[in-house]
Amino acid sequence: MPAQKKTLKLILLSLFFILLIAFGEHLSRNSLLPTLATRVDGSSPAIATSAFSLLQKFDEQLCRALGCVNRSVSDFAAWKITSVTLSPENAREGFKNGLNQSTLQVEIQNRLAISVLFPNLEIVLTDAEELEIKTIQFSPQEWLPSIWQESHRGFLKQGAPSGGIFRSELPISLPQNAAGYRVRIFYPEK
Repeated sequence: MPAQKKTLKLILLSLFFILLIAFGEHLSRNSLLPTLATRVDGSSPAIATSAFSLLQKFDEQLCRALGCVNRSVSDFAAWKITSVTLSPENAREGFKNGLNQSTLQVEIQNRLAISVLFPNLEIVLTDAEELEIKTIQFSPQEWLPSIWQESHRGFLKQGAPSGGIFRSELPISLPQNAAGYRVRIFYPEK
C-alpha cells in the first residue's frame, strides 16, 4: 500500500510538471519560439533543427487546444542580404541631363524557421573618399513589389514566411559625385 501511494504521488507530480512546462511554453511562446528558432539556410545543426521542429508541432497542438495569438517578431538577425546591385538606367543620358537615374536591385531572405516582420531598407550613398553624401530609407510598403503586396494583404502583421526570399527593384536618383553605396536593413525605433 505505501509503495502504491508513492507511485501515485510520483505520477501526479510528473503530470503536474508536464502541465507546468506546457503552460509555461504556451504563455511565453511569443518570446521563446523566436529565441529557439533555427535557420533554414543550413547553418543550424541538424539536431537543433529537429528539436525546433518538434517544439513547433507541440506548440501547434497547444494552440489548437488553448488558442494562441500568433505574432510575428522583429529580428534583425533573421535577415540576410543575398544580393545587391546598383546599375544606371542609361549611363550616357545620365551625364547629359544631370539626373543620374539608377536602379537598385535588392534580394533579402528570412533565414529563421518562423515568420518575421519585414524590415526597412537603408541605402547610404558615398563619394570617392567614402564619405556619406545621401541616405535613402524605404519602408516595407515602399520596397516590397506592389504585386506581392496585393496578393498578401496582411503582410505587415503576418511578416515574411520562413525561408522567404524577396527581390525588389528601386529607382534611385544618384548625386553626380556618388561613387559607392552600402545597403542595410533595420527596424525603426518605436
